[in-house]
Amino acid sequence: MKKQRCPWCEGDSLYEAYHDVEWGTPVRDDDTLFEFLVLETFQAGLSWITILRKRENFRKAFDQFDYRKIAQYGEKKIQALLNDAGIIRNKLKVRATVSNAMAFMKVQDEFGSFSRYVWGFVGDSPIRNRVENYKDAPATTKISDALSKDLKKRGFKFVGSTVIYAFMQATGMVNDHEISCFRYDQV
Repeated sequence: MKKQRCPWCEGDSLYEAYHDVEWGTPVRDDDTLFEFLVLETFQAGLSWITILRKRENFRKAFDQFDYRKIAQYGEKKIQALLNDAGIIRNKLKVRATVSNAMAFMKVQDEFGSFSRYVWGFVGDSPIRNRVENYKDAPATTKISDALSKDLKKRGFKFVGSTVIYAFMQATGMVNDHEISCFRYDQV
């Protein structure tokens, strides 16, 4: 019998694998949280499948999303990234990734980890929504608004509420799997 999935991922094996294994699974690891923050930043204005198809290229181009290295990128590396056809070559997003890496480490210094900081916005526990149709899931919430505002105050860029809500969904801070999806009760 076919697994009941959220309809947005069906029909593409890469999308289905991402949905079945990653999307909505709580992430507490700072390295992985930074990766999703970068990917969601680049996704703004594009489809998520576009980002998934380029994910390995992003990993290679951005030193496996090592924020310590990315924070040190100079103009030569930034120009190399802007010439890399394997990623999204958006100058503002590339530069935002470098400045976000610096801001990320400042948050770690203040809170002990980026995970502790972001999970604090949801009381350290995933929010379990009861989505019957994925089209009814919100694009933003009061929590994503607050987190977005606080990130911007801390120097982060390209972290609007919609980007942050998608980040929260991807990293399991919120469970927006449809209630009929096999993953709803797994995460």
